[in-house]
Amino acid sequence: MGIDVGKLYATAWRLAPKVPEPVLRGAFTAVADTSWALRKGGVDQLERNLERVAPGIDRRDLRRLSRAGMRSYMRYFREAFTLSGATPDQIQARMRIANREVVQPYFDEGRSVLLALGHLGNWDLAGAWGTRNLAPVLTVAERLEPPSLFEEFVSFRESLGMKILAFGDDGVFRSLVRGTQEGGRLVPLLADRDLSSQGVEVDMFGERVRVAAGPAALSVMTGAPLFGTSLTYERLEGERRRAAGTPWGVVVTFGPPVETDPTLSRRERIAQGTQQWVDFLASEIRRKPEDWHMLQKVFVADLDADRYARTVAKERAAAAEGGTR
Repeated sequence: MGIDVGKLYATAWRLAPKVPEPVLRGAFTAVADTSWALRKGGVDQLERNLERVAPGIDRRDLRRLSRAGMRSYMRYFREAFTLSGATPDQIQARMRIANREVVQPYFDEGRSVLLALGHLGNWDLAGAWGTRNLAPVLTVAERLEPPSLFEEFVSFRESLGMKILAFGDDGVFRSLVRGTQEGGRLVPLLADRDLSSQGVEVDMFGERVRVAAGPAALSVMTGAPLFGTSLTYERLEGERRRAAGTPWGVVVTFGPPVETDPTLSRRERIAQGTQQWVDFLASEIRRKPEDWHMLQKVFVADLDADRYARTVAKERAAAAEGGTR
């Protein structure tokens, strides 16, 4: 009999907020350390990714870094399972915005703001904070299997005040365009991994990676400002720790606004804008590599060569067809 993952997650969201935080923290640390020791759940790929972040790192230090990475990753899940039970004051205490002045003027003008995020820190906590303190959040979530698991994640995020669109559904990009053009929206998009066959290949840590085209494409189409954005953990102390109810908080840092050359073609502008936010994200990952929860293949050198060649050929054919219209 298989495990119903959706029900398992639903149970975790229902029960975790009732468990004392130190007990839950210890349990999830144990899960992280066990997965790391047994090399389960993508630990090998995590280490291959981290080797690009810290070239020349010796094996012992790499193992230490990957263990810290797994602990950070499990911290995200622990926080996600308990976030529905957090009070507004606790959410407020857990968040720190390093440079809010970068984006606030756009919200003051009633405009929407686009954020290109990486799998860093806790994006659900940031979304819950952002929809209360900046603007209503509109974002896209990856469809997960089984469907019941995806539905649980959508219900969880919508309970925090976010509007969620399902990646892969018809008209998702059009819905993002409409929502962005309405103004007064915060549109954060996890983009450091391409889930489609329409991604952008750019440089990161001296290698080629494939990331999502969505943030830059949305910015080029709507004129909305786009910022690379990092979410990293920090230790809390004193009164802020007591107010947060946890020893960990999240720091949001916005990169410089992405600016593209309007004389270029749309495709070229998307590539140019994507490289800009990726450059900022790479600098933030170098600063806190343990908070980059990337347990999947994103570097072109790690991808299946034949499959990737077919993807590139398909893209080129589509681009050529589009150029003749």
